[in-house]
Amino acid sequence: MTTIITKLLMLLALLISFIMNANAQLLYKISGNGLTQPSYIIGTYHLAPVSFVDSIPGLKEAMDATEQVYGELDMTELTSPENMQKMQAGMMLPEGTTISSLLSAEEMDRLNVCLKDLMGMDMTNPLVKQQLDGLTPMVLQTQLTLLIYLKKHAGFDPQALFDGYFQQVAQQQGKHVGGLESTEFQVKILYQGQSLERQKQLLMCMVDNRDDVELQAERLIKAFFSQDLVGVKAVMDEKRLNQCDYRPEEEDQLIYNRNANWAVLMPDIMAAKPTLFAVGAGHLPGEKGVLKLLQNAGFIIEGVK
Repeated sequence: MTTIITKLLMLLALLISFIMNANAQLLYKISGNGLTQPSYIIGTYHLAPVSFVDSIPGLKEAMDATEQVYGELDMTELTSPENMQKMQAGMMLPEGTTISSLLSAEEMDRLNVCLKDLMGMDMTNPLVKQQLDGLTPMVLQTQLTLLIYLKKHAGFDPQALFDGYFQQVAQQQGKHVGGLESTEFQVKILYQGQSLERQKQLLMCMVDNRDDVELQAERLIKAFFSQDLVGVKAVMDEKRLNQCDYRPEEEDQLIYNRNANWAVLMPDIMAAKPTLFAVGAGHLPGEKGVLKLLQNAGFIIEGVK
């Protein structure tokens, strides 16, 4: 009986491996539904290095075959003084409110332990306090995520990231670059989408469960670099079954409503010119992912291998 069970488990493992490998791509061709030329969509990860482009089959050909690039945001927008001011304002707490005023003394102690481990300094240092105390909890959580990544991945170069590569190349080639969202929208969703109390709760969830957060982040990174959207989706769907999980309405706001908005905009963009879309990989898979939404709208979606 043990031998039979072992064989069944091995067979199941092989089946799962086959299913995962069958979805092992980040680049997809979009055709049909009246398009005269195909467009493409690639799932990105904002901390992946530019060198990763060499690992994606068919990517160079897709870039050459398309006449414009669309990202979640037109990154050149961020360089305008007006939008930089909007972004900076969205990252800061209201006048008179600080992280140290939102957190209890005990919570601040726990946060400082985390900061000390990641930075070598904490908010008992006046310079660190000056830099971090005015940030919203959501922005501080994002900063901690970056620090966790930097601690585990030496050689990170913020000037050479996979996420912005496609728009940079398009600009160099004189191609049009566009965004599916505006700066104002992203500020509202990413920095102001939750109450301060909920932001504080999620910040402390990261501080108090850092080992789990790090392991989950590593699983997500591994799935991405394996070009495994099924794995990316599985990690995103992991739940702790407590207040640290994103609520359904928060997932809608951060992911699924945005997917639906993009799927409405993309047909007209593709009809105008063959387009390469470069958006976060987590937006692509699943029943409410961009790939499925486009397929439901009548487009043919094919993984590029």
